[in-house]
Order: sequence, then C-alpha cells, then structure tokens
Amino acid sequence: MNKSFIFSSESVGEGHPDKVCDLISDAVLDAHLAQDPRSRVACETYAKSNMVVVGGEITTKAKVHINDIVREAIREIGYVNDDDVFHADRVFITNLVTRQSPDISQGVDAAAAEGKDTAEQGAGDQGLMFGYASNETPELMPAPVMFAHRLGRELTRIRKSGRVAWLRPDAKTQVSVQYVNGKPTRIVNVVVSTQHAADVKHSEIKSFIIKELIKKVLPANLLDKNTQFLINPTGRFVTGGPQGDTGLTGRKIIVDSYGGMGRHGGGAFSGKDPSKVDRSAAYMGRYVAKNIVAAGLADKAEIQFAYAIGYPEPVSVCVDTFGTGKVSDESIEKAVQEVFSFKPAAIIKQLNLLRPIYQKTTNYGHFGKIDDLKSITWERTDKADALKRAVR
Repeated sequence: MNKSFIFSSESVGEGHPDKVCDLISDAVLDAHLAQDPRSRVACETYAKSNMVVVGGEITTKAKVHINDIVREAIREIGYVNDDDVFHADRVFITNLVTRQSPDISQGVDAAAAEGKDTAEQGAGDQGLMFGYASNETPELMPAPVMFAHRLGRELTRIRKSGRVAWLRPDAKTQVSVQYVNGKPTRIVNVVVSTQHAADVKHSEIKSFIIKELIKKVLPANLLDKNTQFLINPTGRFVTGGPQGDTGLTGRKIIVDSYGGMGRHGGGAFSGKDPSKVDRSAAYMGRYVAKNIVAAGLADKAEIQFAYAIGYPEPVSVCVDTFGTGKVSDESIEKAVQEVFSFKPAAIIKQLNLLRPIYQKTTNYGHFGKIDDLKSITWERTDKADALKRAVR
C-alpha cells in the first residue's frame, strides 16, 4: 500500500523569548564548568519586557558574576538596538539562585549514605529519556526538523552579518514534508516568521525570505510549484522577544530534540549540568540511536531508558526500529547493552561532558550538529563497527 502523510516540525531563532532564557541558563552553566567541572548546576531563567529572573540551585567552587553573564548572552543574541525594550544594557536582573538540596546531592554523589543502595554516582532524578535517529538526512535526523533548523540558522547568520538592516532577533520557522512509503518526497509548505524593523514593507520581507533564504537553503528537488510559502502571515512582526511574549527555560523541548518525530521523556536540557540525566542521558540516547542507524542495523531507531533517583543503573532499556531493522530489535538491544554503559558516571565519561560546551547546544537543536564533533560528542558514529560486531 502506498502510504502517504504530511509531517511538520518547527524551529525557533535565538531571539525567541524561550530561547533567550535557554541561552542564559546554558551560559551560566558554562561559566561554572569553566572554573569548576564538578559544579552542580540547575539554572532556570524567566524573561518578560525588560526583566530577567535567574533562579535555581548551584553548588560550586566557581566565582561567577551572573548579571554579567546575563547581559553578555543577551548582547550575543542581538538585543542591542536602540528601540529594543529588552536590551542587553538596560534589563533589570533578579538573582534567586540557592545551593543544591543536600538530599539530592547525597543521591548523586559517588559516596555511601544511609538508605542509599550503592556508593556509586546515581541519577540526579527519576525519569525516562529517548534517543532517535533516521537515515533521512546526512545528519541522521528527521527531515522536517532538520530543514526548519537550517532555515533558522541561516536567517540568524544573515542578520548577524549586517547584510539586512531590518532583521531582528526573534523568529520562527516551520516545514511540512510529505512522506510516501516512509520517504520524504516533497515539501508541502514553509512558514517563516521573522521580527523586523518598523519601516520595512511586508512585500520586501516576503520576497527576500523566499528568494534569499528558502530557495537557497531547502533542497530544490523537494520544492515544486505547489509548495506554499507563508511569510510573516500576520502581516507585521515588530514587537518580539520578551517584549512581546514571556520566556522561560525548557519550553522548547520538541524543537530541541526531534521535532515530534521521535518521542520525548519530558525533561528539558538547558541550564542542567550532566549529573542531571534529563540532559546527559538524552544525549546518550541520541548517541546510541545514531550509531545503530550508522551501523546499517536499521533505517530509523529509537531507544528509551529510565532511571530512579540515586540509583546508577537504568531501570529499563528498550529499542524500537519501527520495522526497519535488518536484525531483530532484541538482538540490537543486547548489542547496545554490551557496547554502551548507561550509568550516569559512565555517560559523562564516554561523552566527555564536564566541559563548558553547552552554549553550543542551545539553538537549532541539541541533535544533528555534525560540524563540531569535538564538542558535540553524542553526534559521533564511532561505535557503529562495535555494534555490528556485537549483533548475534
């Protein structure tokens, strides 16, 4: 049967209010890890109008000036225009950071404690995490979200180059892809909403975005005369960023992961050090799933594992190749558990996560970035051969 369906995914720009908060949280994390790699950081940020609130729990030996970090992150995003209500040099900042709970610390530390089953480093919380990969794109990511990220990344590059004076930081992209028998066959529609200066005409924005962004970034063979382009469909997008909407860390978890094509356990990434399995185990899941697909064991793969707080071993591991596996899912699952360790301490070691690398992950997805494998270690496919050998 010729099964056809349309799947849509979105991405958001660096100036989107939620992404502003994600970047601030990751900037605070990086600043602590740069001085003290054993820092315990759970940083949350809220932004609205000309206000930023930074809260959370941080235990560290680092000496960090959070206000300076906040302003520099906002400046890097590009909120420095004279007409910006939310401006790097003018925002009011409230710092509500406290130390990590000793009860949580007891569970995470690699030390014995009363009531704790093991002296090994345990998971920082209970929860379930997913990893996903697909051979639809060179990045081994689902096509819709990868296309949306490419548009957003290029739009930001153009803005920061100064080539187009009317572009502003807040933006959203969305791509709808038609699949036939599981393969992307055409792009049905593209949505781009970009914040802009007040004096530019909508017709100029629309023409530029279609000609200089969409048609230069998206695969020409997937665009046709029936592809619909929706550019700033409200007609005006001058008020943006935290002036126009509230921002909060961790609200773009589907943008951050697989655009809805792969499942998500619900835990956000930004602002969390790698003792938090919400982040580190999700990265590990991507690493495993990508190596399964890179090994040719399946066209797409998803892995789920779950943890109990304070306990080092996952309480479950499950692999699903959605009927695309070249061998049984059970064989792949056994090979995965032979090749990889899912203990929190082992994940941190395997992926080298105690480094200030996290601002590189904040925007345009935490997965699918293959241009810096030294930092983004979970995008490596260096375990593909080992997986092939382990399959029986």
